Amino acid sequence: MFFLKFVDLVRIHVKAGHGGDGCVSFRREKFVPKGGPDGGNGGDGGSVIVEAAQNLLTLADYQYTRRFAAERGVSGSGALCYGANGKDLTIYGPCGTVVYDAGTDAPLADLVEPGDRCVVARGGRGGKGNAHFASSQRRAPRFSEKGEAGEERDITFELKMIADVALVGLPNAGKSSLLKAISNANPKIAGYPFTTLTPNLGVLAVDDQKIILADVPGLIEGAHENKGLGLYFLRHIERTRVNVHVLDLSEGNFDTIVNQWHVVLDEFRHYGAGLAERPGIIALNKVDLLSDAGVVRQLREFFAGKGLRAIVTSALHGDGIEDLIDEIVKVVRANPRPKGSYRLYDAPLDVDSIPSGKPRIVKEDEGVYRVVHPRIEKAVARYDFSQEEAPLRLLRLLRQFKVEDLLEEAGAAAGDTVNIGETSFTFEPERAL
Repeated sequence: MFFLKFVDLVRIHVKAGHGGDGCVSFRREKFVPKGGPDGGNGGDGGSVIVEAAQNLLTLADYQYTRRFAAERGVSGSGALCYGANGKDLTIYGPCGTVVYDAGTDAPLADLVEPGDRCVVARGGRGGKGNAHFASSQRRAPRFSEKGEAGEERDITFELKMIADVALVGLPNAGKSSLLKAISNANPKIAGYPFTTLTPNLGVLAVDDQKIILADVPGLIEGAHENKGLGLYFLRHIERTRVNVHVLDLSEGNFDTIVNQWHVVLDEFRHYGAGLAERPGIIALNKVDLLSDAGVVRQLREFFAGKGLRAIVTSALHGDGIEDLIDEIVKVVRANPRPKGSYRLYDAPLDVDSIPSGKPRIVKEDEGVYRVVHPRIEKAVARYDFSQEEAPLRLLRLLRQFKVEDLLEEAGAAAGDTVNIGETSFTFEPERAL
């Protein structure tokens, strides 16, 4: 089927740039004795950003290119030369793209409006040069910081189209034919010009308003359990505000035709997302193949009792197309969508704004302990332990957070191994440096 070419679910790998290292340097100029530290800071690494773009309709661009990396920051140098920041990398997705962390399935962002942006991998901060640490008490610091590592993760893009109206129904109900019939209608009739953008997406222009319609094929009984291509298409009507149920009159039997509606409605209830409660219109299609006019009368009375208007149509001959368009416009205008209301997820709380709290000590093995604390882990990762002053800085940091006391409370003894992030050291609580 042509619809399979519509790519709406991809997984990619993103890597932000590492921060540049800080520099240890001292001024060395003629006639300038003891010139002092002049090591510059490293530049920040570039971040990876996802942005919603109005001119994209699918995620096909990411079928073959799945790895993206931003630039790393440049290391600092002497003479107070700061390293350049790495450039951010922006990748684009269609409006309606939901971004997930592939490892946890946690939603990161729902990009709805053109220009919506989300940082999916944050660049590492550049390391400080020794000039940064100079003070009246410490005139000649001989240490600097390493650049922070950029974030790296797998993320999933899931496109949930932003459509106002969904044409739904069982296979062969004539949904695609009906959409085609609407697109071929004379634009002078009632002033509704219509343009098909993709095989299953179209725009109905009404005055200064555009109504987006989506044809949702492939629904069968059990679609909510992903039978057939159920979940592949059901996700695309989560944001719709009106459902047009297309029923096939060629079946000829009242009960069989009504059962088509019940099957789709049951799938909506099982799938959730409020699909079954959306306002609906009934399109009784293929009337040109129906011989018993009494069935139409029965169906109209039945759906009127459900509070739904049933419109008789023929995609082949154009019967009822104008009435269907008028009804779609009427129901859509009666159910306006507030700006941003089709955002499925709110922006998550930024990690940097979450209080770090007290460090946590985890016993990993006999004689092996891990210190868990975001701020401590980040700081230790920036220390360059090839420099002689780095162990002293680590000791000051641990004392600031009373880590030695917490380790002893957890049962750690001298000589045990303590892990902080990727760094390991031997626990010596009474050692004086």
